[in-house]
Amino acid sequence: MMETMKNFKLGKECTIMSEQIKQIAQRIRELREISNFSVEELAKEFHITAEQYEQYESGNVDIPVSFLYAVANKFNVELTAILTGEDPKLHIYSLVRKGKGLKVERRKDYDYQNLAYNFVNKKAEPFLVTVQPENKKINFNTHVGQEFNYVIEGTLKIVIDKHEFILNEGDSLYFDSSYPHGMQALDGKPAKFLAVII
Repeated sequence: MMETMKNFKLGKECTIMSEQIKQIAQRIRELREISNFSVEELAKEFHITAEQYEQYESGNVDIPVSFLYAVANKFNVELTAILTGEDPKLHIYSLVRKGKGLKVERRKDYDYQNLAYNFVNKKAEPFLVTVQPENKKINFNTHVGQEFNYVIEGTLKIVIDKHEFILNEGDSLYFDSSYPHGMQALDGKPAKFLAVII
C-alpha cells in the first residue's frame, strides 16, 4: 500500500512538473514569435542545435535554468515572467522566508528555489539548489555571464570545462559560466548550495 501511495505521489508530481515545463515552453515560443526570430537564429545565438531548441519549445524535455536565463536576457524580460507568467513587483526589497522560494520544478535530481523571484530589474539570479544523490551522470550546461556557488550542506562535485572540484560545507566557487559546467552530490546524500547567476 505504501509503495502504491509513493508511486501515485511521484506520478502526480511528474504531471505537475510536466505541465509547468509545457507552460514555460509556450512562453519561450511566444517570445520568439513576437520578436520575429527563427528557431535557427536563436539556436545559433544560444550555441545549441535547432533540434535541441525545438525540443525546449515543445515542452517535452527538461529545460535547463541556464537556457531560461539566456532567453530572459535575450528578450529583456524577468526570469520570473518566463517561469510563472507574471512580472515581479517589488522595487525596494524582496524577503523570502525559509522554504518559500519560487520552486522551479524541472528535474527529479535537482530542486531549484529562486530566492529573489519577485524583485524587479535584478542584477543577479540567486537560487537555492539541492542536488539529489541519484544523479549518477553529470549533466553539463553553459550560459552567458558568471556564477557563484556556496555549499550549505553535503559534498558536491563540480566540473567546469576539464577542471574538477570537490566542495564541502562552507566551500565556494566563482567561475565563468560560459564554460560547460555541471555538478553531482557525493557520499549518497543530497548536497545543497546557493547559486548566484550574474
